[in-house]
Amino acid sequence: MTDSTRFDQHGVLVTAAARGIGAATVRRFAQEGAGVLVTDIDLPAAERTAADLREQGLTAEAFRCDVADRESVRAAVARAVDVFGSLDVLVNNAYHCSLDTPLFEDDQDESWARDLDITLTGAYRCSRAALPHLAASGRGAIVSVGSVNGLRDFGNHAYSAAKAGLASLTRTLAGHAADRGVRVNLVVPGTVRTTAWEGRGDKLDSAGPLYPLGRVGEPEDIAAAIAFLASRDAAWITGTSLVVDGGLTAVDSGFRSVWRGRERD
Repeated sequence: MTDSTRFDQHGVLVTAAARGIGAATVRRFAQEGAGVLVTDIDLPAAERTAADLREQGLTAEAFRCDVADRESVRAAVARAVDVFGSLDVLVNNAYHCSLDTPLFEDDQDESWARDLDITLTGAYRCSRAALPHLAASGRGAIVSVGSVNGLRDFGNHAYSAAKAGLASLTRTLAGHAADRGVRVNLVVPGTVRTTAWEGRGDKLDSAGPLYPLGRVGEPEDIAAAIAFLASRDAAWITGTSLVVDGGLTAVDSGFRSVWRGRERD
């Protein structure tokens, strides 16, 4: 159940918000009273998401934003301020994930650079453009979306390095922005059922039992954590990484099952 007033009169910008975690996040903020700018590089998809929210009587507008382009980012931030009167929350959700080559030495510079540019530098660009407006709002918050890949080895070298970099950026930016009244935090999801897994549902099904809570995450699980960190309920939280992974990184289920088996022998 959501608090329909927690984000009244808030302007919220979410990147890569047309689908998946981003779409669940704009829906959550809008349901709690915010005006949301649904930004994505895929404008038609963003428009569909925004239109769906408006059909529910919620406040949403779509805007094309490429986080790899500084001017595109600046335009999105300016649009949010213009439409909603202020920018109070920025959610850095955009990412790019290249597949690893079989041998590390065969990885290409272009793939590495692309993953870091979208996932890490994109968040940097958006935060830099948004920060003066977040400070002016008096209640500004930045929440970035990391990954358990930034904590442990789950493959995808460049993507994992970028997500680990987001954790560092969260800490340093939190220190810089604190005296301006802006909080900066990171949500760290495990495997989440999104369109990125289309055609690979069997992998999601097989991953579920590896999680101590017995399932993979849903976009709404992550959206709830993002909304919490952006809200007044987290008014004394900044510079932290909130792991939302069903216990994956806290509990070694494989080791526990082997150890329990030995205890029964």
